[in-house]
Amino acid sequence: MVITSCLPMSINMVHVLTDASGGDDPLAVINAAAGNMIGVFLSPVLILGYVDMTGDTQVTDVFYKSTLKVLLPVVVGQIVQKTMPKFIALFNKYKEYVKKAQEYALVFIVYTVFCKTFSKDAVSLFGEIFLMIAFVFLFLISVMTAAWFTMRLLFRDCCLEIPVNQRRL
Repeated sequence: MVITSCLPMSINMVHVLTDASGGDDPLAVINAAAGNMIGVFLSPVLILGYVDMTGDTQVTDVFYKSTLKVLLPVVVGQIVQKTMPKFIALFNKYKEYVKKAQEYALVFIVYTVFCKTFSKDAVSLFGEIFLMIAFVFLFLISVMTAAWFTMRLLFRDCCLEIPVNQRRL
């Protein structure tokens, strides 16, 4: 829980929550993106500070790798958007295919990180890992159930549906 509290929110979650509450969506996305950029550098410091541990990593190496993996793609993307209108037109023409490719790339990244984690000499056994997953799943289900029952108790007479004329598609 300590580690999760140090991480920034995902842009998708910020978009959904802001849209549902009727907030300023572009501002929330910019805020989330800026938080994610800062979080790359701030999260390790917060985590090590909260769990009261020290690390013996090369700070310059970490900043170099973070710059290559985070800042460089953002800068290249901004340059492409501003200088290559034909590429942007091509992107917009095949937007649904690019979106699918992004989703598959994300699944591939998660899969490779998962495989890399367990290909090393792991201290934990597979049974312990699946036991942890089961406990986290049960905890999430119990929290969601408690939240659902609490909402039903607190807002018994309130209509929780969004009127048809206010729905966004």
